[in-house]
Amino acid sequence: MPEGIKDKVAIIGMGCTKFGERWDTGPDDLIIEAFTECVEDAGIEKKDIEAAWFGTCYDELNVGKSGMPLSYILKLPFLPVTRVENLCATATEALRGACYAVASGAFDIVLALGMDKLKDAGYGGLPHVDMALGGTTRGILTWPIFTAPGAFAMMATKYFAQYGLSPEEGKRTLAKISSKSHHNGTLSPKAHLRREISVEAIMKAPMIAWPLGLFDCCGVSDGASAAIVTRADMAKNFRSDPVYVKALQIAESSGEEMMYTDWDSAHVETTYRAGVKAYQEAGVKNPRKEISMMETHDCFSITELTEYEDLQISPRGRAKEDVDAGFFNLDGQIPNESDGGLKCFGHPVGASGLRMVYEMYKQLQGKAGPRQIKNPKLGLTHNMGGIPLLNIVSVAIVGL
Repeated sequence: MPEGIKDKVAIIGMGCTKFGERWDTGPDDLIIEAFTECVEDAGIEKKDIEAAWFGTCYDELNVGKSGMPLSYILKLPFLPVTRVENLCATATEALRGACYAVASGAFDIVLALGMDKLKDAGYGGLPHVDMALGGTTRGILTWPIFTAPGAFAMMATKYFAQYGLSPEEGKRTLAKISSKSHHNGTLSPKAHLRREISVEAIMKAPMIAWPLGLFDCCGVSDGASAAIVTRADMAKNFRSDPVYVKALQIAESSGEEMMYTDWDSAHVETTYRAGVKAYQEAGVKNPRKEISMMETHDCFSITELTEYEDLQISPRGRAKEDVDAGFFNLDGQIPNESDGGLKCFGHPVGASGLRMVYEMYKQLQGKAGPRQIKNPKLGLTHNMGGIPLLNIVSVAIVGL
């Protein structure tokens, strides 16, 4: 068995912009903002960086298909810069590349940075499925175009039917998830949306694709996030409280879900598979007992509900019980979306994965302010790009 990346690499600095409608900034401003906080947090200078991985998704931003935009915006001194793109897992992919480079012994100090500026690109509303999958499906999907909300709404109705939830019970469960995240977002200064939303207000909101209403869907935004990684044995030369990488796994759909009838349409198989591999790499035997906190991909409230089960935190079909008990609330056993998640930050696709790691990093260091979790040991982040039957999933685990 491969030994994996556990405890070979440490994060010694991170940066994250405020997410939102950043009309006053360009992509270069966002990159510089995240990078500046990151290197200052690490206590290093630009000359100390030996390589970089740059994640971004949308060509409308004119950042090109190479790593050169990062190089010339940051004036990196003739360093190797690798541009990566993997839908919503893009920022985690950048982190994975940086960590693998350090673990291999090729470099000692590496930058990972993710950015997207979707408000200027005009991306929003109900993008059809080829846009949700990165601009083209190249014949993978040949039936009529449908929307991402529509695809996830179908998963919600199937989940309700499979596990015996009435429409009222199912929709209220989803509303509790979104309300929880909005509460956490009020405590997060860098979040885009910072307002309490009650369960009743969510239940009464305009419908997007039944049962998903306005507050069951995350928005899009502008943002950037960054990390400096180094060898684990060097980490404490830079700071007393580095955060160690325990697992980095990415899995992509093989096509089985949409080709065969044994997929139940009420979960995301790729999330389950990536989670199993991540737990194995991190040495986690009982996720419900060992994981301290999570940031999962709450593009829609039903996505978050199924992630509780796919990541083996809640038993199959019983996540509602945990939602009702407040298990995932800020004061619960495993807080999820402690900063408000995609629901409150929005989703600049190329930046979200590292933004999630940023929250875990601050929580593990005890620097999360009013949303600080008590004595966290392991944090998990999860991204999902695509739709329930065809997707990319990343799972990262970091800890002390």
